[in-house]
Amino acid sequence: MGKSKGYSCVGLFNPKTPENVGSVMRAAGCYGVNSVFYTGTRYDLAMKFCTDTKNIVGDIPLIGVEDLKKIIPHDCVPVAVDLIEGAKPLPEYKHPKRAFYIFGPEDGTLKKDITEFCRETIYVPTKGCMNLAAAVNVILYDRMAKGENFSNH
Repeated sequence: MGKSKGYSCVGLFNPKTPENVGSVMRAAGCYGVNSVFYTGTRYDLAMKFCTDTKNIVGDIPLIGVEDLKKIIPHDCVPVAVDLIEGAKPLPEYKHPKRAFYIFGPEDGTLKKDITEFCRETIYVPTKGCMNLAAAVNVILYDRMAKGENFSNH
């Protein structure tokens, strides 16, 4: 029997563009994410995600919700990803086996009511801001790279 890869899903708080959502879906497919949730209506979901070149949206659920806090999958640790004071740098972070990573919009940060219900807040140390899809790729890659050492939150 192989080692469990854990369970992960992504929450997008009010994403700005279909291009970034498409790129997030592509990353989700690359790194084995189980589902992607989003809030807000700033882009047209009927539009084809041109950046989702593998049509991952057909394989991984992309689900619109009113409130990310109310849909945390069973036993998942909510983890905010935001460049805010008190956040833990990604190189020092030990990912939970079952994680729900919540990302803010490209043009803002997560609201306090989201970071307060998250058990931890992490950030990617960079010299500048990354876009949403880039941040999702880096977090999910780091999770995969450290996968043998999940914490048991």
